[in-house]
Amino acid sequence: MKRILIFCALAATSGIAMAAPVSYEIDPNHTFPSFEADHMGISVWRGKFNKTAGTLVVDKAAGTGSVDVSIDMDSVDFGLDSMNEQARAAGFFDVGKYPKATYKGRLEGFVDGAPTRVVGELTLHGITRPVELKIDLFKCIPHPMYKRELCGANASAVFKRDEFGLVAGKDYGFNMDVNLRIQMEAIQGGLQP
Repeated sequence: MKRILIFCALAATSGIAMAAPVSYEIDPNHTFPSFEADHMGISVWRGKFNKTAGTLVVDKAAGTGSVDVSIDMDSVDFGLDSMNEQARAAGFFDVGKYPKATYKGRLEGFVDGAPTRVVGELTLHGITRPVELKIDLFKCIPHPMYKRELCGANASAVFKRDEFGLVAGKDYGFNMDVNLRIQMEAIQGGLQP
């Protein structure tokens, strides 16, 4: 018992830090979920969502963490106004009824302090289903202006949109696969200087 107390005292005075989760606020100006979806088997439509918010929590030493993101569905952007209007309408995203999509998950598969996947659930169009994200890149650096840690990631997944009730075009043979790609940045302690 005496040795344990001595070790704890030495650890406290020598600067040995115990692992602790760090919370980051997602930067909406540097976070854009984008997607690719089939159009009649002859082309691929690409779009993104311009408004996101949420938090990232990471404990690099313990190899744990979480992500909680909210996406403003009204911010859908195909780069074509008429397509944006169709996507917002009741026949597709129905943003009047389902204004937000959310993703909540656990960071897993840590290698050298960086997660390689997120196991979580996507809630879209009022339906919740498991969607696992593959993290292609995860890196943290000191933010040059805020002087706090900034983490960024590129992640991807494939899911079937008809499993979320988004069946527009299915009767015409549209492929229901959606390729999801997310670029994300988050700053420790929030965005305020």
